[in-house]
Amino acid sequence: MSSVQPSSATRKKAEMLYQEAVAAYDRWDMDTAIKQLEAVVKLVPNNITYHMRLAQALSRMGDFDRALRALADYLRLDPNAPVAPRIEQLFASGMDPVEEVVTHKMTQAQGSIEMIGAAIQMWMEFRIALGEEPLSIPKPEAWAAALDYTVRKVNLRDVPLEKLAEFYDVAPDTVRKHNRRLVELLDIMPCDYRYFTGDQNPLDKLVEAAELLEKLENRFRKE
Repeated sequence: MSSVQPSSATRKKAEMLYQEAVAAYDRWDMDTAIKQLEAVVKLVPNNITYHMRLAQALSRMGDFDRALRALADYLRLDPNAPVAPRIEQLFASGMDPVEEVVTHKMTQAQGSIEMIGAAIQMWMEFRIALGEEPLSIPKPEAWAAALDYTVRKVNLRDVPLEKLAEFYDVAPDTVRKHNRRLVELLDIMPCDYRYFTGDQNPLDKLVEAAELLEKLENRFRKE
């Protein structure tokens, strides 16, 4: 990273682009968000928040290799950041405690490899999406249960929350709280394409219906 401090005008331009990127991220325009953030980190390469935001956008886009490179830049700039241990874990070859629990318990419940993979992907995305926000994991089983519960709901395989909480030996209210946090931060919807494992996603029919309706409207209005 460059040690040269950018000018005031450069920092102002970068901040303007950054705010545009944040707005694009919030409306799910990831192409614009990533383009703007890449420009931002070139203008001001020593701002750790900019690198974190770029990692978040790339992760949401599903480009995890580039997201990890952005996180590596973040760590080079601030290796002693409070969230550094959580970020460093993303580069580890082994599983973290939450991944170990969710893999073991979902396998025990005869969950498919695809469903387990979706839960692990969700956990990876969640830890990146948290950005510079701290994460407390006093009991890995609680977050594992929330991942399992959320992935099941996405795939229309609902299970009573109390029953699942008992299976993981955690409080139902804790699972409910973590589930809400996952859904809110990752903006998860029913049958979300990121975590849906079935052959036919019901959302495809909604897309087809919307496209058909648009064609019919265009035809109807055509003179």
